[in-house]
Amino acid sequence: MRTQAPGFWDDAKAAEAQMKKVKGIQGWIEGYNEMKTLADELELAFDFYKDELVTEAEVDENYAKAVEMLENLELKNMLREEADQLGCVLKINSGAGGTESQDWASMLMRMYMRWAEANNYKLTINNILDGDEAGIKTVTMQVEGDYAYGYLKGENGVHRLVRVSPFNAQGKRMTSFASVFVTPLVDDSIEIEINPADYTWDTFRSGGAGGQNVNKVETGVRIRYNYKDPDTGETREILIENTESRSQLDNRENAMRLLRSQLYDIALQKKMALQAKVEAGKKKIEWGSQIRSYVFDDRRVKDHRTNFQTSDVGGVMDGKIDGFIKAYLMEFAGESEE
Repeated sequence: MRTQAPGFWDDAKAAEAQMKKVKGIQGWIEGYNEMKTLADELELAFDFYKDELVTEAEVDENYAKAVEMLENLELKNMLREEADQLGCVLKINSGAGGTESQDWASMLMRMYMRWAEANNYKLTINNILDGDEAGIKTVTMQVEGDYAYGYLKGENGVHRLVRVSPFNAQGKRMTSFASVFVTPLVDDSIEIEINPADYTWDTFRSGGAGGQNVNKVETGVRIRYNYKDPDTGETREILIENTESRSQLDNRENAMRLLRSQLYDIALQKKMALQAKVEAGKKKIEWGSQIRSYVFDDRRVKDHRTNFQTSDVGGVMDGKIDGFIKAYLMEFAGESEE
């Protein structure tokens, strides 16, 4: 095997990239073997049923396991883009509407935190700005783990809440909006060139809970990057803040990683826009548009792109969004590959 050849680890970055590729192939082999085992068990169970050795319920149980495994493999097959296998940066901004929309943004934050926890992803809050009375104005979170971006990329867009607001004295039904932005979290295998002359650093005191150290030491960092569009020549400022750690050095390192992630995402969006032109006439996703409505009183959450919906509003707000993720990927994820 190439991985066991002398000198394989001399170039650590190349070796790591190769090991990642090997791990990916191994995952597919294991998936196939598991699927074949389940299919064989189902066939055996059916033969046993004909001989009255097992019940119909046991055959149904074997069938359900095999179908679930097949659907999981089919879903994974939709995640073939380079960025899909990466972790992600997830940012939530509250819309107009004051306290109500800020509360809605915090509910979405909790939803994604619960989803990450249920799927064994590491989630870190990089930066958060509390609302005036309740909720949050904005939050930036890192979700680390295999395929986090692939699964969450379809969450990009405007999420709409309709409910009787607890912040409204008249008990009126109100509509609130929050925007979700999901970008790939780059790792060392992704090369992103950043000219030191194009960025500057600021430091500031991190707010919120954390004791005296937080108030006295400037551990929060802010990086300002002058991004020049290679196609149009236009320049705009990219601003990133990181207050996750009490170490300014750690915050600087992570802020730089977030900047690299954002620059990678800009390149990715350009590539997608180019594909959209080539594939004119196909049904495409409008990034940033209203994607999903959460109507609490009617007990309904509906995705407007796939028409997938559920009445389990409580479950969705507790992070059970896999149905929406799956519907999106099965309908749209393979389009750029066709």
